[in-house]
Amino acid sequence: MPIKLFHVDAFAAAPFTGNPAAVCLLGEEPRDAEWMQAVAREMNLSETAFVERVGDELTIRWFTPAAEVELCGHATLASAHALWEAGWVAPERLIRFTSASGLLLARRVDAWIELDFPSRPPEAEVPPRDLLRHLGVDEAEFFGRSADGDYLVIVDHEERVRGLRPDFERLADLGARGVIVSAKARTTAKADFVSRFFAPGVGIDEDPVTGSAHCCLGPYWADRLARPLLTGYQASARGGWVRVRISGDRVLLGGQALTVSRGELTV
Repeated sequence: MPIKLFHVDAFAAAPFTGNPAAVCLLGEEPRDAEWMQAVAREMNLSETAFVERVGDELTIRWFTPAAEVELCGHATLASAHALWEAGWVAPERLIRFTSASGLLLARRVDAWIELDFPSRPPEAEVPPRDLLRHLGVDEAEFFGRSADGDYLVIVDHEERVRGLRPDFERLADLGARGVIVSAKARTTAKADFVSRFFAPGVGIDEDPVTGSAHCCLGPYWADRLARPLLTGYQASARGGWVRVRISGDRVLLGGQALTVSRGELTV
């Protein structure tokens, strides 16, 4: 049977902003990882999510064009949006996803969607040799690594984040999923911090808006700014807003989403 396919802009207040994701609603027809990877290559977006329904349980997996990943925020946000839009889940109902990163929750909060994700605060460590040079960073205020292996680089000014021109070929050899670069917001109104995310090792030179990176950014900036409620702006070419709320060992991520197109997979 044809599989419902959605193209959704996540963490987006307007079309063609935020981070695009494809969402495949598989129903009760499981597909293997090889097929999912082939579809993700065909979609050629930063992430394609696959949602399988078995009874009342929803399982979610995420693939870049090059690899499966253990956690993806924007494609989870897009999947929740697609499930409500397709009528698989009633709009007022909480969505519970089973995933490689454990139980993930999604709920509607006014015009926003709030995701309940695990907190992954960074641990300080010494940067790998030449990493800062490959990023184009002279000096870091802080360098660390999250529990899922992303590097976090904090620099002294927002404009340094915006002006980065990394050497993606060299970054791809680091052995990490990605590198987060962030600074306290100085010129972006309503933002507490800005960031960018580079992941050439999994086929994405720069991700437009990365929900999972805020599982690391949220705890870091909440501790530094002494506030549990924050707003982050990811300063990619498309740009996008992420609301962050720290709740114990969880990070609540808020974003908006809209459907750009919908159709069917027939193979």
